[in-house]
Amino acid sequence: MNLEQFLKSMIDVRASDIFVIAGLPLTYQVDGRQVRSDAGPLMPADTEAMVRAIYEVAGRPFERFAELGNHDEDFSFALPGVGRFRANVFRQRGSLGAVVRVIPFGLPDPADFGIPEEVMRIARFQKGLVLVTGPAGAGKSTTMNTVAGLLKPKSGSITFEGHDVTTTPANKVVSLGLALCPEGRRVFQQMSVRENLEMGGYTRPAGEIAASLDQVFEQFPRLKERQRQISGTLSGGEQQMLAMGRALMSKPKLLMLDEPSMGLAPILVEQIFEIILKLNQTGTTILLVEQNAQMALSIANRAYVLETGHIVKEGSADTLMHDDAVRKAYLG
Repeated sequence: MNLEQFLKSMIDVRASDIFVIAGLPLTYQVDGRQVRSDAGPLMPADTEAMVRAIYEVAGRPFERFAELGNHDEDFSFALPGVGRFRANVFRQRGSLGAVVRVIPFGLPDPADFGIPEEVMRIARFQKGLVLVTGPAGAGKSTTMNTVAGLLKPKSGSITFEGHDVTTTPANKVVSLGLALCPEGRRVFQQMSVRENLEMGGYTRPAGEIAASLDQVFEQFPRLKERQRQISGTLSGGEQQMLAMGRALMSKPKLLMLDEPSMGLAPILVEQIFEIILKLNQTGTTILLVEQNAQMALSIANRAYVLETGHIVKEGSADTLMHDDAVRKAYLG
């Protein structure tokens, strides 16, 4: 089977998911209904061959998954001009299997669903998730701190929502709707979780603090559980959640996150990125500085690559994910 042709056919029939499981026919789902292939049940050798083909198309080393003995792995990939796909590869009863989510590049015509133009006009207001990546010392954090008003540029200007904020003090920048979650988290170690969050809302009217706390606790339930705990005793992942929650207390129009995955265990990195994506999907525009380019590109809309203070690459996250130079330098 030619996997690329098969995936294209899944786009054509508007499949939402593909199931590759030993003992069952190759199956895909359309409009909530599962359709099974007439070719008969897949054997373990068949599913392994398909999984290997998925890794090859995605440009990922299958051998690493096999050698590490992982029970499952999640990743995304794209076929130019065809669509995007999210794969979950797993081991099950001594065989390999996979579930692939199909994500077409094109969007359906809203008119086909009877969506009013008034609703579509609102939907066109986009909240982006923009990544800035590059090697250490490229100027990523310097750029972020300059936008936040902590550093003053030697030249050029910074404009936010039509206003020149180049010389605006950092505390006033927060009032305008920009919030920075700094590299290294930098929570107030001797203060409680709740006190840290309340500090983040210092620009908001006193009457809004309680509601803002509730919203942060909804996003980060663990912070609610530990709101009276001294911040310096939290784990690294919990401190990162606290730093993000503290920034959200100011009700930012733009949330700037500087290396949120730094120093965290892989399982916590995944959790933090899930939270970042959820924040963006619920309406927060995010500027993300991150050296974990592969994971960051998987959730970003657009990306910039900095080297020695200069933009050397820019484009959609999908484009940079498949750029040979970017893949070689940052994606391994």
